[in-house]
Amino acid sequence: MNNNLTKLCKKAAEIIHSYPKETRIRVISHYDADGISAASIICKALYRAGYDFHATLMRNPFDKGLERVSKEDNKLVIYSDMGSGQIETIEKMDFKSIIIDHHLPLKKKTKDNVLQINCNHFDINGNYEACGSTLSYCFAKELDKENSDLVSLAIVGATGDKQYIGGFRGLNKEIIDEAVKNKIVDEKTGIKLPGENIYESLFYSIDPYYSGISGNKKNIEDLLDKLKIKKEDSFEKLNPNQIKKLNSYLMLTLIKNGCEKNILDTIIRKRYYTKIFDFESERFADLLDSCGKSGNRGIGFSVALGDKKSLDDAINIEKEYKEKILNELLRLEKEGFKEKNGFRYFYTENSSIGGVIGGIATNFMLDIKKPLISIVRKNSEIHVSCRGNQDLVKRGLDLGVAMKKASEKLGGHGGGHAIASGATIDSDKEKDFLEFVDNIIVNQIK
Repeated sequence: MNNNLTKLCKKAAEIIHSYPKETRIRVISHYDADGISAASIICKALYRAGYDFHATLMRNPFDKGLERVSKEDNKLVIYSDMGSGQIETIEKMDFKSIIIDHHLPLKKKTKDNVLQINCNHFDINGNYEACGSTLSYCFAKELDKENSDLVSLAIVGATGDKQYIGGFRGLNKEIIDEAVKNKIVDEKTGIKLPGENIYESLFYSIDPYYSGISGNKKNIEDLLDKLKIKKEDSFEKLNPNQIKKLNSYLMLTLIKNGCEKNILDTIIRKRYYTKIFDFESERFADLLDSCGKSGNRGIGFSVALGDKKSLDDAINIEKEYKEKILNELLRLEKEGFKEKNGFRYFYTENSSIGGVIGGIATNFMLDIKKPLISIVRKNSEIHVSCRGNQDLVKRGLDLGVAMKKASEKLGGHGGGHAIASGATIDSDKEKDFLEFVDNIIVNQIK
């Protein structure tokens, strides 16, 4: 691991140990799979060290969330998978803060009340090489070497942030290789088809999204009849010949739909199985993401902490969540997307799934020529989420910069990664916002 990153993690651990054991430590994290995993790693490590914690998973920390935290009676707050983009607000708070983040930082030097651990300061790319969970794991190991078993959650977080696209690399790969070597996770090559039976696996498959199969009962039944597979059989019960034929058909479906090679390479790949419920890491990440983005953050957090009682509830929540996404994907396949010079966009009614739909559509429904933006009109605001691809980023696309510049110009908030970001602005400024973003993106990838 990078020596300077290790030093900062050790410094953070020393700060924790400097507080009396009766101290309740506040933990603030993001509400997606990476954020939930990161918070779980930190909270487990704190609990093992003898500290109580109070954790909150936030969707958007720009305004109201951090304002509430600033009014609390806290002595120490740890921010994971967020904080670097809100550092100026955090510096104004009257207590010590530790930031563990992989998003693009606003600045490197901080005030004395804030310790910032951001991988980008150590030439570790926060888009591809590290996430909130892998950085939180590095911190947890410095708090106590016995926390090495928490690496499973770190891999779940990195998987949830899609950092496996193009193959795990950097800090993520270093951590995964160590986990496999120490037999904390099991590595197997395979395809993602979770579910009680193969019919259900195909029906609820949204990532990958198989056009003409996902959400289509008749086509699934016809396919299974053709392959002589019983719909009630689980994927694990299929014989090698059935698995080979099914895998070939699904890959051919993606190829016919123009799916890019770097995405095709993610379908059948090395997968990592955790000791927590024996879940494969992407399956686990999907479960956490579904809970977090459907308003059931507490259940997702409980599952990440290993609570078996919450597991059945989480699985039911995931099915309902996937049905909503499926309905939107099927609608967009029929209606299509709107076009600007620099990007494509669409409207949806649910802000929590807009970015998810955008990511799926970018990878499995559209070509790589333009990024995709989802827009949700909510009360007096519009919530924007955008997704690009690695090819566009190599050509200069930086959606984090585009969202930040355009939103701040109009009195809103925005930011994120080069490949994925978001923004919130007043609804009456929607037209101007789209024009500003269009000009920025066109200039970036010119």
